[in-house]
Amino acid sequence: MQKFVTDIYPQGGYVAITLRSPIAKGAVKSIKYPSNMPAGYTLITPDIIPGVNEIDDFPVPVLATKVSYIGEPVALLAGPNEIELEKYASQCEIVCEEETPVFSDISVDNTAGDFDAGKAAVILAERTISLGTPFEKEAVKITVEGVYRTGIQEHWYAEPHAAVALVDEQGKITIHTATQWAFHARRSVGKLLNIPVELITVVPHNTGMHLDGKLWYPSLISCHAALAASVTGKPVRLCLTHEEDFRFSPKRNATEIRITGNLDENGNLLGNDIALVTDLGASGVFTDEILDKTCLGMLGFYQTPFTSIEAKAVQTNVPVQGPFSGFGLAQGFFAAERHASRIADTLHIDPSEWRKQHFLSKNNSLAIGIPLEDPDAMYAVMETVEAMGDYKRKWASYELLRCHRREGNDMPFRGIGIAAAYQGNGFLHYSEKDKGNYTVEVMLKEDDTLEIRTTAVPSDETWEHIVRLLAAKILSLDEKSVSICNEHTGSMSDSGPSSNSRNIAVIMRLIERCCLALKKERHHATYPITISRSIKPSKVQAWNGETLHTSTIDKNAFSPISWGAAVVEIEMERATYIPRIRGIWLCIDGARILSRQYARRTIIISTIQALGWASREQLSYTNGKIADEFVYNYDIPSSIDIPPIEVQFLDTKEKKGKDEYPKGIGELPFCTIPAAYVQAVSQSLDYTFERIPLCTEDIWAAVHGEKK
Repeated sequence: MQKFVTDIYPQGGYVAITLRSPIAKGAVKSIKYPSNMPAGYTLITPDIIPGVNEIDDFPVPVLATKVSYIGEPVALLAGPNEIELEKYASQCEIVCEEETPVFSDISVDNTAGDFDAGKAAVILAERTISLGTPFEKEAVKITVEGVYRTGIQEHWYAEPHAAVALVDEQGKITIHTATQWAFHARRSVGKLLNIPVELITVVPHNTGMHLDGKLWYPSLISCHAALAASVTGKPVRLCLTHEEDFRFSPKRNATEIRITGNLDENGNLLGNDIALVTDLGASGVFTDEILDKTCLGMLGFYQTPFTSIEAKAVQTNVPVQGPFSGFGLAQGFFAAERHASRIADTLHIDPSEWRKQHFLSKNNSLAIGIPLEDPDAMYAVMETVEAMGDYKRKWASYELLRCHRREGNDMPFRGIGIAAAYQGNGFLHYSEKDKGNYTVEVMLKEDDTLEIRTTAVPSDETWEHIVRLLAAKILSLDEKSVSICNEHTGSMSDSGPSSNSRNIAVIMRLIERCCLALKKERHHATYPITISRSIKPSKVQAWNGETLHTSTIDKNAFSPISWGAAVVEIEMERATYIPRIRGIWLCIDGARILSRQYARRTIIISTIQALGWASREQLSYTNGKIADEFVYNYDIPSSIDIPPIEVQFLDTKEKKGKDEYPKGIGELPFCTIPAAYVQAVSQSLDYTFERIPLCTEDIWAAVHGEKK
């Protein structure tokens, strides 16, 4: 993999910086720039764009004329000296005609039942889902209602977004950027400059740990750099500052979910009424994917006679939100799993036992239509994680502590929570342009060296190591003779975006299929032998026989699914009301685990990130802006904050069919840890918490009866 983009300084190159909107909504009327700006310094405005002023696939303008959030790019300033360039940029004035913006911050608005975001904002997409047979209202004797809010979260990646664009004498453009989706950047630049994509080469660089923060936004930065290079005829380097990146790049989208559980007099679940609002910010990026996966997470995998969902994704005047690891699945599962524990608490039974009593059976399917071929895996991960964390004994003990505290006795504040979830592998929706036709190619040379050609972008070198081991084992080669070529878009076919565990569940599968085919041909074919394999969308299936919207859902792209369960145990510090995590236990069913060391490392890192989202990563917009305190003091877990984490993989025998392939597992901690953590804190304080991040201020306010 190439070095960091910010380390590239082309000889004779220019620097470009972004001029941004000072208002949240309105039209740009004019841009005034210094009259003394010398030759070589160029103001680049939307009117000189030769092609379409929008990135590919998504309604995001490259340079906006009608602005939708504070900080939206409206022009570029390019020149040879960065210090001088910043001076001239500070003297530019962007004159706008302002309109009334719509703001919402689901993560900090804690008024139960307040769905103002959905009332005032433009609706980008909505779903009306009705599953099962409606119940008689007279049968409802117990109602459990909760409003579950998940806050925004910043992506973790190694360097701010950046791109370096080079133009040669023939008009060919080479772009260096850290991206998970090089071909999307290539298409976006071609669309912007109105030139064939064959003239554009995108060289993907090291993304590091990214949480899908490098999926589509690098395409926008690449367009900016390529446009500046095209106008000036010079190599152009455009690197966002840390502050610029933090304020204006996408975040995990905030979501508010209200679930009303209806039970009969014996505590049997009759049905759920669910309402959802998810804030996607200024533009709809992966709107259908995020909204549908959030709905899937909300539905969970429990037997519910009737479920109704009213869901909508709304547009507000903050920077574009999402996607983030899981594409909304984690937000949905937080609500579903938190609500399952709420019902169990209401009925005074063990939340784990309630879950196991209501798991779907073998004759059922998930809401999307995926049949449960092996429902025993759900029970296995739950029972395994219970044993790992000594959950049953601790839950009963902490319930006794809670009862004694209610009687006025001085007892420790301890709690334990459990949650379960599944993870799909791949996208529900394929891009209209790509049709999901993604390809991997392998070439075996006469000297028994193997080259694997793919545009899949790994977040670290471990994935490449596993791929080399896999190929070497199938073809009986030395691992050192296997190389992976993912240098640039001009040298290979599109392998699709490196997201949604596709590198493990899709790309790895294609590589394995290539190597198995090569194994059959290597003894009677002429060298070099080249084999390619592709994946295409299967026949479109309706979601449980009901048409939700005009877009198509491919259930086979999402399966096979992996399972996970987590237990979190906490003890509350008496003086500070800061939860101290005594332990975290996870059990994962990921089918064939190619490298347990790599898989365990992935789960632990994701667990730390999920814990940060659940407990401390407080972040919000106020009137369309992120406050300075969040920019400079964003609170993520440090090494001293990491609790004991134990991970166990369910031993799954290799079977014929889909289960013989490895499954993605990295999103499972995001889908389980937050709900388990909040349940543990709730039990410890005998108080029902419903939102994340659950910070010390929230806990203090609850303990002292203050409205928060």
